[in-house]
Amino acid sequence: MVTIRLEPLGKTLRVRKGSSLKDALHEYGVEFPCGGKGTCGKCRVKLLQGEIEIDAFHRKRLEELHLEGGWRLACLSRCHGDLVLAVDQYEIPIQGDETPFAFVPRQGLGVAVDLGTTTLVAQLLDLGTGRILAMEKALNPQQKYGSDLISRLEAALAGNAPEMTGMIREKIRAMIDLLLAGREAGPVKIILVGNTVMQHFFCGLDLKPLAFFPFESPDLGARRFHPRELGWEMQSGEVIFYPSIGSFVGSDILAGILATGLHRISEYSMLIDLGTNGEIVVGNGNRLLCASTAAGPAFEGARISMGMLATTGAISSVEPAEDSWLCRVIGNVRPRGICGSGLIDAVAVLLKQGVIDEFGQVISGEERVVLADPVVLTQTDIREFQLAKAAIATGTEILMKKLDIQPNDIDIVYIAGAFGSFINMDHVISTGMLGFHPGTIRKLGNSALMGAKMLLFSDLSLPDSILKITSHVNLESDPAFQDLFVDHMHFGTGT
Repeated sequence: MVTIRLEPLGKTLRVRKGSSLKDALHEYGVEFPCGGKGTCGKCRVKLLQGEIEIDAFHRKRLEELHLEGGWRLACLSRCHGDLVLAVDQYEIPIQGDETPFAFVPRQGLGVAVDLGTTTLVAQLLDLGTGRILAMEKALNPQQKYGSDLISRLEAALAGNAPEMTGMIREKIRAMIDLLLAGREAGPVKIILVGNTVMQHFFCGLDLKPLAFFPFESPDLGARRFHPRELGWEMQSGEVIFYPSIGSFVGSDILAGILATGLHRISEYSMLIDLGTNGEIVVGNGNRLLCASTAAGPAFEGARISMGMLATTGAISSVEPAEDSWLCRVIGNVRPRGICGSGLIDAVAVLLKQGVIDEFGQVISGEERVVLADPVVLTQTDIREFQLAKAAIATGTEILMKKLDIQPNDIDIVYIAGAFGSFINMDHVISTGMLGFHPGTIRKLGNSALMGAKMLLFSDLSLPDSILKITSHVNLESDPAFQDLFVDHMHFGTGT
């Protein structure tokens, strides 16, 4: 065994000699967006003491990334002796939920789990009173295989699926154990919701249909487990993972529909979750249409040159100042990257101040704009943002056209998810991502967790009634998709 000390965290790890740093550090502020292939450079750590041998490929990547001195890429490093590493603390905001809702009291305890691609949240409820007794939050341990779903599917198909299923089951079991600490009785029901890929991972389902065209899985329905089937030694009733709506619209969106009440009102409403996929639902109690868009990688930093999750050192907001702009950094430390909310703000401010034009070109002709040294926004980053915002704008327009409605027919636009809670909606609108009146927009928070808690007080007949009026739309199959997408690449052209 060897020792790894992490500074400034003050944590010490004991790992087997020769272990990969990727396995040791993914829970301590080190991101692996590319899944550990050595291509993105986001997993860099500073070697303060000890030795890490580097091969020719590792050296070449460090040179290309202009990382000198003690810098190393964790995904390409192994620890053969004691080390001291500089690692920034992971302070990612993970959203719980305390929104009150109507329910019929039941006996016992219940656990609601939001199984996200990036984060995990579990709450323990007294089903008699609806009171939240405890909450646990964690990072999804699968992040060491990549921050996006495509990277994780690739890793699974490369032979890692059993391990990836095991690690997520074990992490959730550990969270539930913490929720139940000191209590004699176990939960009578455990409800899980998540996107379709997470559902397949947790339930041990075949992932190949989600990785290859036409991307349609036959295993979208609800899954019931006894805890022992999952390797959980606990006194508990059944464990239910609720059904997905489509191949990339999961039970987290089903829970969001339940939380917003879209399925039981006559007015038209919209739910947009600006998370990993960028899911959209529009309709009313008669008919609901939903779709997923490829917006997540830009907003979660995977395709942005200095992009990162909303952790310590990330520029989280940008505000205009006289002849310049003001950047706010999470943790009030020296900036080291930019997260999704900061990216939206930066583009909106640069557009307003004439640094970039309506086509996304940097007017000066430079390839990059310095936001706050050393963080820059490149021309390629702006293009990635345009792709993401065009995906959202095109998705909302196609779904509304299929319902034969206009933006002014939408009564409320719900923006869900932790990311949605932090963004500046004026900036979202000014870039053309959304073309709705600000007065119609409501920030909802963690609608998936709220819906999961509501499902603790129901049976599968409730989601079945929602699924009966809900249709999944493949946006790319719409004849107008390509033309609309190109139109929405321009700034200031929303729905």
